[in-house]
Amino acid sequence: MGYDERQAALRMAELVTENRQLREQLSTAEKELEALRSANRHLQERLAELERASARQAAPFRRREKQKVPASQRKKPGRKPGHPGAYRQIPDHIDQEVEVPLPCCPHCHGKVFDRTPLVQFIEEIPPIRPLVTRLVTWQANCPACGEVRTTHPLQTSTAGGAAAVQLGPRALSIAALLNKQLGVTMGKTCRTLRKLLGLRITRGGLSQALDRMAGKVESDYDALVHTIRTSDAVYSDETSWWVGAPGWWLWIFATPAATLYRVEASRASQVVHETLGGDFAGMLVSDCLNIYDTIDCRKHKCIAHHLRAIAKARERPDTEDASYLQQWKRLFQAVTALWKARPRMSEEAFVQERARIEQTVERLLRQPVTQPGDVAVQNRLLKQGPHLLGCLHEPAAEPTNNRAERALRPAVIARKVSCGNRTERGRRTWEILASLAATCDLNADDFLDWLAPRLSLAMPVG
Repeated sequence: MGYDERQAALRMAELVTENRQLREQLSTAEKELEALRSANRHLQERLAELERASARQAAPFRRREKQKVPASQRKKPGRKPGHPGAYRQIPDHIDQEVEVPLPCCPHCHGKVFDRTPLVQFIEEIPPIRPLVTRLVTWQANCPACGEVRTTHPLQTSTAGGAAAVQLGPRALSIAALLNKQLGVTMGKTCRTLRKLLGLRITRGGLSQALDRMAGKVESDYDALVHTIRTSDAVYSDETSWWVGAPGWWLWIFATPAATLYRVEASRASQVVHETLGGDFAGMLVSDCLNIYDTIDCRKHKCIAHHLRAIAKARERPDTEDASYLQQWKRLFQAVTALWKARPRMSEEAFVQERARIEQTVERLLRQPVTQPGDVAVQNRLLKQGPHLLGCLHEPAAEPTNNRAERALRPAVIARKVSCGNRTERGRRTWEILASLAATCDLNADDFLDWLAPRLSLAMPVG
């Protein structure tokens, strides 16, 4: 090979190397450009979303576009196929029987044939008129006992004079049911009592009556606190509230048998300490808010909140490889599946499966990660490491905090209507009556039938 040929071969090799390097640089630049484009699209979508939110008054009630279920994946309205039919059941009693005969054609008055009876059961409410009782009770002085008096089950108070016209215990219980259990405002409760039941009461009078009712059942509220403190698992959450001004918080402490509301001017852990007591032996199920970190008890952190954090990390524009996050998602899905399957498994099989999941948790917490989204999720789960699998150690603890969130929902709806409470006395009345009403619902008790006897002077309870 001559000198010129060798020079040409060397030059060709240099060009090939330079071409390969340029191609690699171009490929890297294209990847960076695509990442920048993706980040730009994400920022533009976020900007458009914020602009729409600021321009629409309905923004708090509107689901974000990315959270909407595609039309092809939406469930068909109604119950699942194969469910038992739903229809009005035949009443358990018949008050009157009416027969409308058909002796002839109602149009031409001709003879008819093949008559067949058609039976219906019609439930109707007769016009309601208050039952007014003129009640005379007596009071006297006893040399041994002092002042004594007679009482009657219809009495809720011994007041007389200008306050002699009163509502009976059932009427008051209906008012409490409307206002505290169903979330009807004071004004609409008064109008409902007047239009449907013929009972006249002002909003101020109703507010004072509710305060007195709360005082009579305060011991039952205290019993709820004891129920919470002795439960195997308690679900807690909180949301903002209003008591004459912002800065208040509505707390919920829920179990399958009790719902306890507390309205406090604090979102600190002290509220949890005061509610659960110093010797709480159960498991506290909550989200990852740091106020729960100082509570000295067994804990479980809501899996649904972890999954939302994982989904948020996957949506980050700098998350190119979602395999680490996917492993966490599958793990939490396995935790939920194992919790549901526990009643059908032997204890030995359950313990083995739980140990396998615990080993996977340890491995994922130690695994080196570099993507910002992966790091954020790992730091979150490292902080809550001892409480990730609490539901697998306490059978009464559920994987999520949905029980507390569901119990908060009626209160949040009531807050949208009435904003909250105006006074601290009203705050106390609300938390007592709303707690007892929600607990009656959990135990399939009729709040109306439960409350009315407790308001009567002649029918003490307990």
